[in-house]
Amino acid sequence: MNPRPVDARDAPALAALHASAFAAPWPASAFADLLAQSEVFGLVDEDGFILIRIAGGEAEVLTLAVAPERRRQGLARTLLTAALTLARSRGIDAMFLEVAADNQAALGLYRGAGFEQVGRRRGYYAGPAGTTDALVLRRELNSPPA
Repeated sequence: MNPRPVDARDAPALAALHASAFAAPWPASAFADLLAQSEVFGLVDEDGFILIRIAGGEAEVLTLAVAPERRRQGLARTLLTAALTLARSRGIDAMFLEVAADNQAALGLYRGAGFEQVGRRRGYYAGPAGTTDALVLRRELNSPPA
């Protein structure tokens, strides 16, 4: 696992990975639009990626996707850890993200990386069985994980 910085040429591959990982995937054009913004950065590996947006002294995980056949092998943790390091090196004080309240695997990853719940967005994610709340998580970047 050796993630590298994403660039605009990665948009089709990111869209394909996103489609393999999520029921409501983003199109390649959405990734191209995001990657054209100077405040968006990310890391990509053959089987996963993470995208981050910077706003002021904070950053937000826009999405983290890992191909289903590569889950539970440490790739998501590698991508997240590298993104935290990059954000910290850019002077970012805190990172936020939203995660489905019922996504236990992702919650375990984020909590293990030191993220803590700071909010809840009721009915944020829509799916075939109804809506699911999003938990808003935050990680201070100037202190080690708990």
